[in-house]
Amino acid sequence: MDLEMSAIPDIQNLQDDDENKQQIPVGTFEMPDTVAVDVPTQTPVKFNPDWDKKIIKTATLKLEINDHKKYTGFVHNAVKLHGAYIAQEEQNLADEKLETILTIKVPVAQFEAIMNKLPGDDGKVLERKINTDDVTGEVVDTKVRLEAKKQMRLKYLEFLKRSKNMAEVLQVQQEINSIQEEIESAAGRVAFLSHQSLYSTINLTFYQPMPGFTSADETPSFLNRIATAFKNGTSWIGDLLIGLISIWPLMLILAVIYMGWKVARRPKVISQKA
Repeated sequence: MDLEMSAIPDIQNLQDDDENKQQIPVGTFEMPDTVAVDVPTQTPVKFNPDWDKKIIKTATLKLEINDHKKYTGFVHNAVKLHGAYIAQEEQNLADEKLETILTIKVPVAQFEAIMNKLPGDDGKVLERKINTDDVTGEVVDTKVRLEAKKQMRLKYLEFLKRSKNMAEVLQVQQEINSIQEEIESAAGRVAFLSHQSLYSTINLTFYQPMPGFTSADETPSFLNRIATAFKNGTSWIGDLLIGLISIWPLMLILAVIYMGWKVARRPKVISQKA
């Protein structure tokens, strides 16, 4: 009997302890009146980087051709054959040449093949230059930061669910919007670099000398030099005459002023009465 009575206080103490434990708040999320939100710490992101080479190739090729129309068709066929496309095309006609400037986007695997094919059979290569830019590191780094921002956004979304009032909701939502903008910017950068590395760029310029003008690798003859000098002199005289005609109002004003000055300087005759 004594043993049973002695056990009663222990049971009572345990019940008191349980009641005290139930009074302790667990998992509450309250913000002060100043609505200060603690920035969640970033946990290490598990990301398996893709170390495949991302190399952007840009080439410049300048050619002199004999038949502009024929070579234009040849270029368009070569572009289709190699799975490329023309991003921009510009044509210029001058006295000395008919010129076309193309920006060609070509798959990386077809870059060397189309570069070797573009000169054709009779094209004279005046300039050939190839630049490469390895952006592998930038792509991997941007992807890692992108994954970290996504994890950060998930944590803020949890904060948003536990917000108590409208002020807290607005502040957390503002942080989420800012992170979302950074995510979209990083994703756009990765997509741009990936596309640039998949398609190389060729800046192709080709032209046909007009009749009467020499090729780029030929020295003009004496007669051609005389003809060019005569043409330049005629053009200069024409420009001078056009310039003088364009300022005829000023010349008219100067003529009126000169005539008035001459009249003012004319000696006056004083008549004498007999």
